[in-house]
Amino acid sequence: MWDKNWRENLWSQIGQPWDVLVMGGGITGAGILREAARMKLRVLLVEQRDFAWGTSSRSSKLVHGGLRYLATGQVGVTLTSVRERENLIEDGPGLIDPLGFLVATHKGDRPGRFTYGAGLAVYDLMALQWSHRYYSAEEFRLLMPYISRENLRGGFRYEDAQTDDARLVLRVIQEAVADGGAAINYVSADELLLEEGQVVGARLCDQVSGQTAEVRARVIINATGAFADGLRGQVGAAARIRPLRGSHLVFPAWRLPLAQAVSFLHPLDRRPVFAFPWEGVTLVGTTDVDHDAPLRDEPGITPEEVAYLMAAVAYQFPARALTLDDVIATYAGVRPVIGTGKADPSKESREHVVWQENGLLTVTGGKLTTFRSIALDALKSVRDRLPEVAAVTDKVPVLNAVDVELPGNLDELTRRRLLGRYGAAAPALVSAAQPGELDVIPGTVTLWAELRWAARAEGVVHLDDLLLRRVRLGLLLPDGGESLLPRIRTICQSELGWDDRQWEAEAAAYLALRRARYSLPERDRIPDWNAILRAAAEKPRASKEHRSRTRLVVFLALLVIVLLLWRRSRRSPEML
Repeated sequence: MWDKNWRENLWSQIGQPWDVLVMGGGITGAGILREAARMKLRVLLVEQRDFAWGTSSRSSKLVHGGLRYLATGQVGVTLTSVRERENLIEDGPGLIDPLGFLVATHKGDRPGRFTYGAGLAVYDLMALQWSHRYYSAEEFRLLMPYISRENLRGGFRYEDAQTDDARLVLRVIQEAVADGGAAINYVSADELLLEEGQVVGARLCDQVSGQTAEVRARVIINATGAFADGLRGQVGAAARIRPLRGSHLVFPAWRLPLAQAVSFLHPLDRRPVFAFPWEGVTLVGTTDVDHDAPLRDEPGITPEEVAYLMAAVAYQFPARALTLDDVIATYAGVRPVIGTGKADPSKESREHVVWQENGLLTVTGGKLTTFRSIALDALKSVRDRLPEVAAVTDKVPVLNAVDVELPGNLDELTRRRLLGRYGAAAPALVSAAQPGELDVIPGTVTLWAELRWAARAEGVVHLDDLLLRRVRLGLLLPDGGESLLPRIRTICQSELGWDDRQWEAEAAAYLALRRARYSLPERDRIPDWNAILRAAAEKPRASKEHRSRTRLVVFLALLVIVLLLWRRSRRSPEML
C-alpha cells in the first residue's frame, strides 16, 4: 500500500480540494475513512503520530458486546456492540475470532448467579443465539484449573471475541486506500482554518519533513479521541472529554495458562477484571482511572495500578504464585470518555457522540467493536453537505472478503492468521519472504516475514511503529525483542532505507520507550498487593436497592429485546 516514496507522493497532492478531511488515525478515524471511500468521496486521513498510536493499539483486545454495560442501563450500547461483534466475526476470520469467556461466581458476590444468568440471556438474545451455560464449582474448575476454590459457587461460560487492535486499524485503512482514500501518519493538524466563523480546513505539518500545507475540505472531522477537546477549543467549545486510563499486565502463557478468558470481581472494589490468552501470552486487565498526565506523553501503568492488578491475580489464581518477575510487559491506553462528573469513572457512559460546532464535526467516545456504526453515524450527520452522495448504508461487509491463495507450505492456522491480519496483501507478504522467514519468531506466533513486509509496505516511520504496532514483539517478549534486534536489523534496515546511524538511533529510542512505558515502574514504588488483599478481606456487599436496580435494568433490557424480535418477525417472518 505504501511504496518507498509514498509520503512524498501523497504530500505533493495534499493541497488539492477534498470532500472529507479526517483528523485522527485510530479506529474511529479509520472507520470514517473506510466508509467515505466506499461512497467514492475524496477523503484524506491525517494522524499526528502513528496509525493506532493511541487507544486503538492499547485496548483490551476484545471485540465484545459489553455485558457489564447492561447493569448500568446502557442497553443501546450493548445491543449495537453485539450486532457489530457478530458482523466482525463473520467478516474478519483470522483477525477477529471467537473467544470463550468464563464468569466466576463466588459466595456473597453481587451481582450473583441470578443476575448474571438473566443478563447473559439478554446478551445471547441480542445476538439471536443461546451460547451461555452455567457450570457447578467442580465443572468450572475443569474449565479453569488454576482458579481459587475459596467460596467458588460455579460460573457461566459465554461467547465473545478478540482481535489484534492495531492490525484491525491497519487493515481498515488499507482497504480504504485501495478504494481511493488517502492516509498519512506523522502529520499533525496544528491549526483549523476558519472563514466567516466556520471551519473549512486545517493547517497541516509533516512531522518527518517539517513541511506545512493548508488543506481544505467540504467536511472537517475531528476523530482524535482523547485529544478531541484540543481542536474543539479552537472554535470556542467547552471541554467535554474525561480521559480514563486502562492499564494491563502481560504474563507468559506458561505462568498463567488459560484456554479461554475468565472474568471475576476484584476483591477490592468489586469491579470486573479479566485474564485471557492473546498472541501466545496472557493479558490481565483492566484498570479504569482518571488520566491526569499530558496527553502528548506516552501513557504507562502506575505503581498503584500494578498493585491493583497483581492483587487480582493473587486473589483469583493463588496456586500460580505470580510475582513481578513473571510480568513480561505492561501497557496503558487512554479512553476518550464523555465526562458527566460521576465520582466513579467506571460509571461513565461508553456511548459515542457526534457534535457539530462551527463546521467542525467531532466524533468521540464509543468502543472498538462499534467503529463501523460510529463511522456511519458521523457520515449521516453531514449528508446535507454532500447532497450528491449515495445514502449511507450498513448493508455491506465491514471488511472485504479475502479470496486469495497463499503460496508456500503453510499450516492452516498460519494461513488464517495472515489472511485475517493482512487481507489482500497476504500473498505478497509470503512471496517477499526470504529463506527461513516463514518460521515463527521464538516465543511468539509472529513470522519473521511479517517484519520484512511491515518495513517494506506499511508506512513505518520509527522502530516503535514496527515493534509495537505492526507486529507486537514489544508486548510479547520479555525484553521487547532487544535480543532479536540484530536479526531484525538484517531483515528490516534496507527495507526501511535507514543508514547505520539512523538504525542505531531508532533502536536506542525504542528500547528507552519500552523500558519507560511498557515495563514495570520502579519496584520500590509498587505498593504491597497482599496488604491490599488483607484490607479487602471484608468484601463490601451490594445494597438491596442496588440489587433491585440491576435486576430491573436486566428485566427492561429483556423486554426491549423481545419487542425488537417481535418487530423483526412482523417485517421478515422468515428470519425467525
